[in-house]
Amino acid sequence: MPWLWLAGAIIAEVIATTSLKLSEGFSRPLPSVVVVVGYVGAFLMLSQSLTRGINLGVAYGVWAAVGIALVAVIGTLL
Repeated sequence: MPWLWLAGAIIAEVIATTSLKLSEGFSRPLPSVVVVVGYVGAFLMLSQSLTRGINLGVAYGVWAAVGIALVAVIGTLL
């Protein structure tokens, strides 16, 4: 179950990061809300995965690596 929380954190972070460009410096309301909600959700889900037993170093390493890879792929496609 902690790995599902981590997967959710990664997805939320990727959505928020992708929405950063769409927010145009936080001047567009809807993408700006997606950014804030996405990052808050990502950190909440990351904390849940940590409290349920994933080691901090492992969780952060997987979160960062998968997040960077997904954002790079999405950035290339879009």
